[in-house]
Parts: sequence; C-alpha cells; structure tokens
Amino acid sequence: MPPKPPRRPGAARSQRCSPDGGSGSAPPPRSPRLGVGEAGFVALCDALKVPGSVREKAWKTYEGLAAAEGAPAYDKKKKETWGVCIFIVAIDLDEVTFTFTELLKSISISVCTFFQFLKEVDVNMDTVSTKVDSTVSRLKKKYDVLFALYHKFERTCGLIYLEQPSSEISAELSSVLVLKNYWITFLLAKGKVLQMEDDLVISFQLLLCVLDYFIKLSPPAMLKEPYKSAVTAVTVNGSTRTPRRGQNRSTRTSKQVDTDTKVIEILCKEHDCNLDEVKNVYFTSFIPFLNSMGIVASNGLPEVEVLSKEYNELYLKNKDIDARLFLDHDETLQPDVIACSQLERTPRKNNPDEEINVILPQTPVRAAMNTIQQLIMILNSAADKPSDTLIAYFNNCTVNPKDSILKRVESLGHIFKKKFAEAVGQGCAEIGSQRYILGVRLYYRVMESMLKSEEERLSVHNFSKLLNDNIFHTSLLACALEVVMSTYVRTASQSDGSSAETDLSFPWILNVFDLKAFDFYKVIESFIKVEPSLTRDMIKHLERCEHRIMESLAWQSDSPLFDLIKQSKEREGQTDQPEPASTLNVPLQHNHTAADLYLSPVRSPKKKASGHPHSATSNPDAQPAASSQSQKPQKSTSLSLFYKKVYLLAYNRLHTLFFRLLSEHPDLEPLIWTLFQHTLQNEYELMRDRHLDQIMMCSMYGICKVKNVDLRFKIIVSAYKELPNTNQETFKRVLIREEQYDSIIVFYNLVFMQKLKTNILQYASNRPPTLSPIPHIPRSPYQFSTSPRRVPAGNNIYISPLKSPYKFSDGFQSPTKMTPRSRILVSIGESFGTSEKFQKINQMVCNSERQLKRGAEVSDAPKPLKRLRFDIEGQDEADGSKHLPQESKFQQKLAEMTSTRTRMQKQKLNDGNDTSASEEK
Repeated sequence: MPPKPPRRPGAARSQRCSPDGGSGSAPPPRSPRLGVGEAGFVALCDALKVPGSVREKAWKTYEGLAAAEGAPAYDKKKKETWGVCIFIVAIDLDEVTFTFTELLKSISISVCTFFQFLKEVDVNMDTVSTKVDSTVSRLKKKYDVLFALYHKFERTCGLIYLEQPSSEISAELSSVLVLKNYWITFLLAKGKVLQMEDDLVISFQLLLCVLDYFIKLSPPAMLKEPYKSAVTAVTVNGSTRTPRRGQNRSTRTSKQVDTDTKVIEILCKEHDCNLDEVKNVYFTSFIPFLNSMGIVASNGLPEVEVLSKEYNELYLKNKDIDARLFLDHDETLQPDVIACSQLERTPRKNNPDEEINVILPQTPVRAAMNTIQQLIMILNSAADKPSDTLIAYFNNCTVNPKDSILKRVESLGHIFKKKFAEAVGQGCAEIGSQRYILGVRLYYRVMESMLKSEEERLSVHNFSKLLNDNIFHTSLLACALEVVMSTYVRTASQSDGSSAETDLSFPWILNVFDLKAFDFYKVIESFIKVEPSLTRDMIKHLERCEHRIMESLAWQSDSPLFDLIKQSKEREGQTDQPEPASTLNVPLQHNHTAADLYLSPVRSPKKKASGHPHSATSNPDAQPAASSQSQKPQKSTSLSLFYKKVYLLAYNRLHTLFFRLLSEHPDLEPLIWTLFQHTLQNEYELMRDRHLDQIMMCSMYGICKVKNVDLRFKIIVSAYKELPNTNQETFKRVLIREEQYDSIIVFYNLVFMQKLKTNILQYASNRPPTLSPIPHIPRSPYQFSTSPRRVPAGNNIYISPLKSPYKFSDGFQSPTKMTPRSRILVSIGESFGTSEKFQKINQMVCNSERQLKRGAEVSDAPKPLKRLRFDIEGQDEADGSKHLPQESKFQQKLAEMTSTRTRMQKQKLNDGNDTSASEEK
C-alpha cells in the first residue's frame, strides 16, 4: 500500500525533506522494497497536488503493472510509469488537479512519448478505460492541430517580416515580440471562439485573421513585399490607425470592407484559402473577439502580458496543453521523428540556373486548403436551386415534388446551421451556412445525375414515388453534406496516417437530421457511381461510412433493420433466415441503384412480369395498394443487399485477424466462419446495440476453445488493436444487458456462450455442423486501377492516377509531392511551367516518330540493351551521344530518354519480325 497522503501542507514538506528520502513514518514491513520508490512517488504527487484517493488507486495500478510480465521495463521508467498511473486514475475519478503540460514537465517526457508509453502500459484491457481513451484522443487531436498550425505560423511569419529590419524600428518591436504577440493572440482567440478546438480549417482561417490584424498594425519598414505595399496603401487611406473600440461596429465593418481587404486577400492567395470564408470568420468571430477582450494597443501591438494572463486562465481551466511553449520549442511539445519527417518543406532548387517547377509544400494546412479549393471550384458552377433539367423531371411526376423539396432543403438548413454552431461555436453559424450551401449544390447535382442514369436504365420519365420519398431526399442531402464536411473537417495527425474523428465526423450528420443509418446506407453506392468528381480518398471515406453502418450503426435498437428482418421471416414463413447462406458463394452484383433500395421491398421478377415495367417508380400509390391485398410480404432488396455486404465485410475482417493469429491452423478458419455466419443469420439479436467485431472475436475464441487451441482473449485483443479502423471501446465496453456494459470476456461468458453453447459444442463432435460457403470476394465497385494505362496510339504515353503522398489527405485532388525522378512528369491540372517545355516535349516525340520510321527501313540490328543508365553526365552509355554544353539538364534528360525509347522500340520491332518469320516456317 502507498503511504497515506499528508493532511497538512507542512506534513507534506516534512516528508519531502526527510533525510532518507522516505516519509515521516516507516513504510509497512511487508513492502520494504518500495522505500525509495515511495519517496519519488510521493514527491511527484505533491508536485501535482494529487488528492489522496487518486494517490492510493494510482499506486495500486502501478503495483499491478510492476507485478505483470515485463516489470523490469517499468522499473527502468519508474517516474514515467507513476505519471501515467496518476493520469489514468485522475481521469477516471474526475479529480484532475494538474494540467497535462504540468504532468509532462514533472516526469520529463514529450507528448508523443507519453502517448506511446500509455499505449504500451495498456497491455490488459482493464488498465486504460474508455474514458481515458477519449481524453487521450482529444489531447492528441488538439496537439496535432496546434503543432501543424505553429509550424505553418512560423514559416508564414518568415515570409512576412524582415529578419533584420531597419534601425528606425524600435527594439521593442523585435521579431520575437511580434511572434509572441501573434501566437498568444491566436491561442486566446481560438480558445474563446471555437468550442471544437480540433477543427484545423477554421483554426487556420482564424490564424489568417490574426495575421491580417497584426500586419496592418506593424510599421511598413518591418515587412517584406507584397505586405509592405499593402500596409502602406492602407495607412495612406487612414483606416488602420483609427481607434476601433470607439467605433460603431457597422461603421468599422464597412470601412474595413472598403479599404482593409488588401492584406487578407494576399494572405488568402498565398495559402490557397477561400477569401469569402476567411472574411466570414473575420467579421463574425474575430472582430467580436477583439471587442469582447478590449485589447489595448501599445506601440501598435497589444500588451503581451495582458494576453498571456488571459490565456493562462483559459489553459488552467482546460487543464490540457500550454501551447505558449511552442514559442520556446519546448521539449515536451516536440514531435517524434516520423511526424517531423512527414512535414514537408518547400523543395529548393539544386542549381540556381535550373528551371524547376516548385511544388507547394504538403503540410496538413496546405493539403486542407487545396482540397477545399478543389471542392469549391467544382461546385462553383453548380446552383443552389434545382436546374432546368431537374424542374423538367419534377414536372413529369404524377405528384410534383418541387415545393416539398425546396421546403425540406430550407428547414434542414436551419437545423444544420443551429447544430453546427452548437458544435463549433455560436460565432461560427454563418460558416455552417456556407458549408450547407455547398452541400445543397452537390445534392442537386447528384440528384440530376441519378435521375438521368435511372432514365437510361428504365426508359421512364416519371419518378414520382422516388422524388416524393422524404427519406431518400434526406439521405441524399446528408451524403452530399458528409462529402463537404469531411473535406473541411480534416485532422492534422501525421503520426499514423489514421483519420482521427472530430465532433463533426460521421455519424454527426445522421444525428443532425435524425436519419437512421440503415436508410443512409442505401444512397452511398449510387452517390459514388454517379458523381465523377469524387477522388479515391473521398470514395474510401464514404466506403468507410458504409462499413461503420454495417458494423454497428445499423444494428442499434431503433434501427428499421430489425423490422425488415422480422418481415422477411414472415414472408416465407421462416423463423431465422434474413439471407440464406447458399447465396454466399454467388458473386455480388452491383447493378442496383438507390431507387431500387428506397422503393424496396419489391416483387420478385417472376411475380411482377405481368405488370407495368415502371410501376415501382411511376405510381406513388402502387406500394400501399399491393400491401393491402392478402399476399405474402414482399422481398426486401435493401435487406438482401445489406446482408450480402455484411457477410463480405465480416469474412474479410475475420480472414485478416485469422491470418495474424492462426495461420498455422488453416483448418479452423471455415469453422470460425461458419459459427460467425450462423450467429449473424440465426442469432442476429446478439448484434442489437453491439459491434460486428465483438461477434467475430467471440466466434474465434469459442472455436479455439472447443478445438483445444491455446488462444486467449488477451492475444486476440492485442492483434485486433493493430487492425485498421478499430476502436478500443469495441472490446472494452460491450453491452451485457440493458444499460450494463463490461469487457468482451464478460460478454462471451454471460451472453454469447449462453446463447450459442449447444452450437459451439457441436464443433467438438465427430459430426460438426455443415460448413458455410466462403463468400465470393468481388472487386470493390468503388476502386479504380492504380496501374498506369497506355494511351492508344500514344507513342508509349501512359496515364496513371495522381497520387497523394500523405495518408491523411482526403477529398478532392491536391498537388502531389514529386521525387527527383518524377519531376519531368506532367500532372494535368497542375502548373508545369512555361509553354516552351511542352513544345520541347512535342518536338522530342515527333523526332522519335521519325527516327522510328527510318529505323524500320534499316536492316541493321540495333545494339543490345544490357541496362539503362541515366547517371553519366553528358553521355548516354548505349549510343555514346554527346550533349551540347548549352542544353539544360531537362533537355538532356529528355534526349536520353527519347534515345533509349527509340532503341527499345527498334528492338521490339525486330523481335516481332523474327517471331513472324518463325511462325511462317
């Protein structure tokens, strides 16, 4: 047991000052080995003002870790382990008396190292609770955003301010002071304005507002161009030095719009930021912040001490990271090596005379701005009202849906704006309106594409039933908004490439519109098929949303899925088969559309052959009329497809986990899959308010148990944590019974095993159950080829997809990182330089064509190609050709590649002639 905490401060001091380093009273005889350790632990608790209840439980946690396997590792890092234990317990008991930075300072550890060590400590499922996991996730996201923003801030200030301004500038306006003012003002504004502080995009837009404010307060002699000229022009107009606090807000705003926008325009252009969005943040959030703070200017700059004091109060209230330490490059805030290596700098030219297209740096901020600009460019041409084509479709309907669609868009817009402001900050309501408008534009655009596709497929023009379906429209609008939100709501995480969630991440949009996940899933595949502007990363994001629905969201108690399953059982008089196992080895056909799923259930093709071919979409009253007759309930297309996709996802997950754990027992995989599939098909109530992976892990453990294969849950969970897109809450917090949760082990013993005991024991007998077929694994309908494709008659010209070098990049395409070898490639859609380069390429290609034609007429065999070398300066090894001294390296490379390609073509031509001759013989 740890020593009891002192009741008086004086007692604590006497303990810390004890000559032998121990406490005032001797430690209990049964644990003398902890004498020295106790003193260090007590000192750490005293420094952090840890209350007694936290001390006692933290010490017990440490003893548990020290007694477990790998205890020597914790002995070497005693202080760090104590700090982690104190952190865990303080969070669990809601008795945090220290800030996160104070803890890091006390145990001399960095943020990244602390998070990694906490992950190592959590060897058992009960060491770190889901509550602690949630706190750590929030801290990580906040750190990632702050680190990315400070990195961008530091570089941007270097582009704005002179390193050594003229002597006329006061020493008080040194670059250090300017940086400190900027950064602390930004931190204070971010903390006051944003409730959701891990929003990278709005945070950066707010940072640009701070930069604009300070640049206009700075003497022009401190600034570089073009900021110097902009500030000089503003100063001449007399708007900057006008006291802001005494002005009417509308007067100040109108004056700034007229004269003060030059600086913010330059900043937005330099950082690929949308000017209207930044102005919105400036006037709706930043100006009110300045007014609320009453910032007083001193020599053109607010007083640092006042700002720092205000921020310190905010920091102590939040008890998290002291971001002022970024200014000192404090060790506790330094990233790990991997994170540093992924923050690209602007590439420098190797040779000043060499003309190279400079690729913009792909920092998290730059990547975010690029994807947003791409989205805005695509949707700028779209309207936020139905197009003439859509109006024509509406007019063809039996019941014109136009008015209901417009009313729905308007009412959902008010809801979205309100919920956005609640999540991000009340001053950001207009930002939510801007994003909603983009979503509406995408909504109408995709709706039009869907209707055109359906018209071609069905040869009908009347889509009254579909277009009057409220759930269809709400789902389609939600999907469009999810694309917009996921483009904006980016995370700055660089350490592992995973897309950490924010408050606005999916399924936030479902909660905003009170939309059921099962209904939302119906629109995803059709949305992707008809919207060509979606990139690979955005498609992956939507596919991940679909997976999350199939894993857990569709299995919530209030989901319509369970009603559909019940109807399916009644349809054929079955008791337990929403989708027969016999369909598993039948390839999944992706010829269904959103209309099929939203108008489901439908009659089977045989039963509806005598009816009109377009009755499902043209007659809004067809469905009720059909159900009113004394017929069996109709088959649900949406349920059938859903189960097929669930089976595919389930088997893929199982196969991945099985390969990691049981590759030496291949005979067990079909047994585990059979139990897994049987549970989903016959005992689907076990999925209610639970997760697909929970059933998977229990199936694996159960089969291994009856087959006498030693596989403990601890090992299963350890391997599971390494799989992509997993959450520790999946195995730490499983529903046992109503409102009671426990670990997956408890769930297996009390629920899973009790329900499936008879079935599981059958696998130990000589007559096990019939094995379920392995699902046919089709290629994903969302993926597109990553291999370069040859252009027909294109002189060996190949097109390959533009790749993003960063795992966290999502949304629409952004500039990519180029290697020295790939700099001579042309990426369509990016600036390549002068037109002369394209002319040189054309000339080289034309020359190669002429050389190829002449070469075909010559009978001399070409020189054999042993290897390709491009590293001999001025000479190509194969043909010995010399380069002119005035040629640039770019021209030399093109010449070398053209020469080599010509010889290869000759070789292929010659080989082809030889083959033809041998075939004739």
